[in-house]
Amino acid sequence: MFKKILIANRGEIALRIIRTCKEMGIKTVAIYSTADRESLHVKFADEAVCIGPPPSRQSYLNIPAIISAAEVTGADAIHPGYGFLSENAEFSRICSEYGIKFIGATAEQINLMGDKATAKATMKIAGVPVIPGSEGLIDTVEDAKRIAKDIVYPVIIKATAGGGGRGMRIIRHEDEFEKLWNDAKMEAANAFGNDGIYMEKYVEEPRHIEIQVVGDQFGKVCHLSERDCSIQRRHQKLCEETPSPALTPELREKMGEAAIKGASAIKYEGAGTVEFLVDKHGDFYFMEMNTRIQVEHPITEEVTDFDLIKEQIKVAAGVAISGQNYTPKLYALECRINAEDPANGFRPSPGKITNLHLPGGHGVRIDSHVYAGYTIPPNYDSMIAKVIVSGQSREEVLLRMKRALQEFVIDGIKTTIPFHIKLMDDERFKSGQFTTAFMENFDLKSL
Repeated sequence: MFKKILIANRGEIALRIIRTCKEMGIKTVAIYSTADRESLHVKFADEAVCIGPPPSRQSYLNIPAIISAAEVTGADAIHPGYGFLSENAEFSRICSEYGIKFIGATAEQINLMGDKATAKATMKIAGVPVIPGSEGLIDTVEDAKRIAKDIVYPVIIKATAGGGGRGMRIIRHEDEFEKLWNDAKMEAANAFGNDGIYMEKYVEEPRHIEIQVVGDQFGKVCHLSERDCSIQRRHQKLCEETPSPALTPELREKMGEAAIKGASAIKYEGAGTVEFLVDKHGDFYFMEMNTRIQVEHPITEEVTDFDLIKEQIKVAAGVAISGQNYTPKLYALECRINAEDPANGFRPSPGKITNLHLPGGHGVRIDSHVYAGYTIPPNYDSMIAKVIVSGQSREEVLLRMKRALQEFVIDGIKTTIPFHIKLMDDERFKSGQFTTAFMENFDLKSL
């Protein structure tokens, strides 16, 4: 087992990893930018190294500085958390070159799944259902129009290196194709330095369902059931739940089997998610694979009593997984609390927290790195906490979440707490009958 792990991340996920390391008797090293000097992950780690100024490129994305910090402190492994370098194949490869274990997927696995066109082709060969679309990248708008006619409108074009909805456009008619094609390519080039575009059939009224998988170094893969991530705004998740109210036991089993097929095809190592779109007919299609721990992993932990961070560390150290597939024993829901003003277009709201009261009680878990007096920097993602509740039924969980949110006090900044409280009372959400288009008709003006 590792003696010392450097956490190449910040905020709540860095603190989350530190907690598990301490429970495993493993020493920890925090890295931080000058903007995060007062963050809790810096205070609670055994050692901390400042690696640069606030901009991510000069700190949390600075591979030479991170490797140097690992070498100076004698860390024998690096946990990348999520975001930043967690799905960076070059970082995984460099860690290996320096004799430092990257706690995550190998460079080859990240490359296979990181390029969406390659990922789709790989899954198709593995027998995983994929959305009808182009065979790889499309060179010209003329080729794209021809393929769209075969697929049948509406279609969606996507940047192969994309994420967060950038480089993505829905096209419903041929006469709007050229403009949207050019817009998507330009956005992709600016955001990712890669204007490669592929096309898929646009799945209408979909649910976004992801299957949690874990694979070891010996070729074994198991799944820990699903998470429903359909409540989104601009392709950014707002809350997640498990089990999904849209899945039958039969569909759950089929999707779990498909996820294992896909992960096994690339001999996946570590924790990851295979993400699907499920249409209104119950047909599901592979969308992408995230080769890292997810923000929403705690809800899976709560319903399976399974520490995913610990499993990541054990797998990276060469410990075999049990190979057992898990099914939820409880219900769980997570609300992401962001430093944003939902009444004003979710505008970021960094600043100093003047007063803080965290909710508690049976079945309530808070993952956060903030405290009273802490100043939220404007340089990074706006998520400052996750409220995770579990219970015996979905109805119980919704009531418990509303109660917990009403107890949650954060003064000095705007947060998404009022939005989540209103969400808990929304009849469409309470019924479980919603799609990824849910937010298009949600009233934010009354918040």
